[in-house]
Amino acid sequence: MKYPAVLPFADILPELDSFDTIIDARSEGEFALDHIPGAINCPVLNNEERIRVGTLYKQVGSFEAKKLGAPIVAANIARHIEQLFADKPREWKPLVYCWRGGNRSGSMAHILARIGWPVVQLEGGYKAYRAQVSTALENPPQVDFRVICGTTGSGKSRLLETLERVGAQVLDLERLAAHRGSVLGHLPHEPQPTQKMFESQIWDKLRHFDPNQPVFVESESKKVGNLRVPDAVMARMRASPCIAVHLSRPNRVRLLMEDYEHFAQDAGALNGQLEHLVQLHGRAKIDAWHAMANAGAMPELVDQLLVEHYDPAYLRSIDRNFTEYTKAQVLELADIAPEDFVRAARSLHAG
Repeated sequence: MKYPAVLPFADILPELDSFDTIIDARSEGEFALDHIPGAINCPVLNNEERIRVGTLYKQVGSFEAKKLGAPIVAANIARHIEQLFADKPREWKPLVYCWRGGNRSGSMAHILARIGWPVVQLEGGYKAYRAQVSTALENPPQVDFRVICGTTGSGKSRLLETLERVGAQVLDLERLAAHRGSVLGHLPHEPQPTQKMFESQIWDKLRHFDPNQPVFVESESKKVGNLRVPDAVMARMRASPCIAVHLSRPNRVRLLMEDYEHFAQDAGALNGQLEHLVQLHGRAKIDAWHAMANAGAMPELVDQLLVEHYDPAYLRSIDRNFTEYTKAQVLELADIAPEDFVRAARSLHAG
């Protein structure tokens, strides 16, 4: 094969995991919005340089823009080779892409190929990749979902994490979304990804699952924080067999105090989030909850939130949204110690 080989994503996809490095040659801003999972960012033009060259292209013309951009591109590619790829053997096989598979990835792929590496360039670039993801999520693979259901604080997320550790297949949408899926679900110091990045991560997880083994997933709503679960994936989940996790309310309070320690230690942040519930519960109730938080009565506040907000909301939605819930397998958790979750996870994984 002659290199660089310029191939469509349909041809690359079966071999995607065989590339030693996936190189995203776009700017760091473009990369942050979304990229092929596992790719590294090696900007041929960084954010500022891309704006300078693009502005000159629009205002003057392509020749002047290319004359400005060429030495910048050459210097950036040289730096990436020196800093990241100089130690790579002759057999090192990279995949390179940019926005549309044009000048930026073409420049890098050409130089890598001239060195002697068997480089592949993605025809159509990120846009072709993104089209593939969108199409795939409209008709996701026929995975055997098993939906972990349970009221807030019943340990669903911990159970998913433990299932993954014991070798089960898991689609942890809250972890992919960097959000715990409720009004208090925002994770401190961890922003949510973009919608496109969220979808890329879901697509990447789904394509790696063994269709002959179950995939455990939590009974999410359509939105996880600011992100939306793809409709077809949501529909598959809602029609799948359910597992109902039962945990006593005192243990649920204990678990939530552990998982939401950042709110338990910061009444101001907690009260800010509780403001979102004013329309549901009225000003007087929210003010009372604020007072409890300010007084440090966190376990009592958590208990009230379960009884008056979370549990009623869960009971209103679960039967309506997950059609197999009435036939759910019941899983009783006696406590919230790690060994309790290990026992439960192993029993589910064993089938």
